Amino acid sequence: MLEIISDEQLIKNYLKGDDQSLEILIKRYLRPVYGFVCHLVRDQAAAEDVTQDVFAKMWQNLNQFKRDKNFKPWLYMIARNTALDWLKKKKSLPLSAFEDEAGNNLLAETLADTAPLADEILARQDAGELLESALSRLPLNYQTVLLLYYTQQLNFREIAELLKEPIDTVKSRQRRALFALKKLLEEK
Repeated sequence: MLEIISDEQLIKNYLKGDDQSLEILIKRYLRPVYGFVCHLVRDQAAAEDVTQDVFAKMWQNLNQFKRDKNFKPWLYMIARNTALDWLKKKKSLPLSAFEDEAGNNLLAETLADTAPLADEILARQDAGELLESALSRLPLNYQTVLLLYYTQQLNFREIAELLKEPIDTVKSRQRRALFALKKLLEEK
């Protein structure tokens, strides 16, 4: 049976020159971090880019990681901050950018009706999609706590450390987020 090496030991090994330890660390967290980032940015292509940036930042700052702390919350703090930076930079293109000199907007004239068809409405009744939809309507700070707790399985202490907030704040935010999520799901 293979021995599971702790994150902290992998970091120590990498800093001593063992590049394979870094590969193991990245493989361990690549999918979960990508999933977390994807939930925040809601764009798969952007999530790939943001995740790549997360691991580049992790690698660049690994020698500054405080070894008395847990690695996982530190990594998710980088992921959260990188995703938030991407969201802040994301700018939508105004519809007026597609106007010609005469003021005609060819794009607006050719846009299809975006109202969902009846079979699409029925398909959206899937529980996972309903949950995802309701989750996306929550404030970002609620989404973050729920995603970290339920999908990334960080405990309240780790989430509090990552968000640099008191643990009681994190716990109450989780409870309020669950209440708000329940209310949104009942509206459906």
